[in-house]
Amino acid sequence: MTDSKPQTHSKAVGYLLWIFGFLGAHRFYFGKQISGVIWFFTLGLCGIGWLIDLFLIPGMEKEAARKYASGRADYSVAWILQTFLGFLGIHRFYLGKVGTGILWLLTGGLVGIGYLYDYFTLNAQVDEYNRAE
Repeated sequence: MTDSKPQTHSKAVGYLLWIFGFLGAHRFYFGKQISGVIWFFTLGLCGIGWLIDLFLIPGMEKEAARKYASGRADYSVAWILQTFLGFLGIHRFYLGKVGTGILWLLTGGLVGIGYLYDYFTLNAQVDEYNRAE
């Protein structure tokens, strides 16, 4: 039985981020900011939570699909751009936020503070963009 709602987040990307999951990357990706912060500061609950998450990722993917809207912007693309080029604001250009994209580009993601802010809000930003279609 398959869900009729399209997937918004990729299980493959989730597992790729899980490799660095002791820092909470996969939890941020699936929209679990609070536990992402806990994983970051406790190294995945001393590795135990990180191992358990290996089995929880499929459920996190389904939960993200229920919570976030699919549309023109792809969550995985936005997260990859944020992770690797976030200090340059490339993910913001991708979401049509040219003004803040230029600001991020000129200030190094507002000296890193905006970069961290986007880790907490990127799913909501993509969701808002997709719902505005």
